[in-house]
Amino acid sequence: MSGNVLVAGGAGYIGAHACKALARAGYTPVTVDNLTTGWAPAVRFGPLEVADLMDRARLDEVFARWRPVAVMHFASLSQVGEAERDPGRYWRENINASLTLIEAMIAAGCANLIFSSTCATYGDQDGVMLDEDTAQRPANAYGASKRAIEEMIGHFAASAGLRPVIFRYFNVAGADPEGETAEFHDPETHLILLLLDVAAGRRPSLTLFGTDYPTPDGTCIRDYLHVSDLVEAHLLGLERLLAGEVSRVFCLGSGRGFSVREVIEAARAVTGHAIPVAVGPRRPGDAARLVCGSHRAGRELGWQPARSSLAAMIEDGWRAHRDLLPRFWHRNDGKESE
Repeated sequence: MSGNVLVAGGAGYIGAHACKALARAGYTPVTVDNLTTGWAPAVRFGPLEVADLMDRARLDEVFARWRPVAVMHFASLSQVGEAERDPGRYWRENINASLTLIEAMIAAGCANLIFSSTCATYGDQDGVMLDEDTAQRPANAYGASKRAIEEMIGHFAASAGLRPVIFRYFNVAGADPEGETAEFHDPETHLILLLLDVAAGRRPSLTLFGTDYPTPDGTCIRDYLHVSDLVEAHLLGLERLLAGEVSRVFCLGSGRGFSVREVIEAARAVTGHAIPVAVGPRRPGDAARLVCGSHRAGRELGWQPARSSLAAMIEDGWRAHRDLLPRFWHRNDGKESE
């Protein structure tokens, strides 16, 4: 395969891993990122265009320069807590950025879009194996904005020939097994990264929110997907579009979940650290069990979450967290990240 692929949000965690996978497959990944939450050192596998997705004139320049065969769209505000405190920002920025990007694509004659959506569009449907046919009932502005973008994409597909593949997935974890890129967020909210922070001495302990859920060990169960498996699905979706096949929505998950206690014990085993845990009260709205199925992706894309064991996700994440982040990850103002 060859050609330029524009990666919106390519300086972020998932986007950076996607850029490496694209480069290895023979494409040239062109990162478009305003570096508000992305990190310039993560852009190591292709060129960087610093641009805001809401700046149509700048996007037109980027499309004219690179003439991409497709766009992978990872850029998004994605903090659920922030979305509950400031829903207007999520409606304003997520929707407007995606609309401007899609209109720039259409104007440039680029029809192929891989959109990174989320199982947050389903809301808290406790105990349901979530798949493509599950009703979407988002519980916050983040999930609602993503659902609205999916609907927007459908309208452009019907009216302007946009050809999308949409992926919905839950918790992404792990890092490049070869250690060339890693996971980092500011602020950090992901369970596995919080555990690795404690193991590395960056935090004193982890707070476990609730131990009385109706699950085998009393803690919440969530589905986790290795980032390498996730970006492999995106490559398969890209190849589907370039082969002329029809647009499609796919859910991506392991089909089973891990409890918070299981994740804690696995992190202790992998890192060799005790990882102190403090027990706190339940958080409002936390469902007991959320698991995502991926049968359609297996049937139609030939995709399997081959690396999504809990041990592999933590091992890869720990290696990068311990070895790569201190050398490469810096704040945009030049100060080393904590």
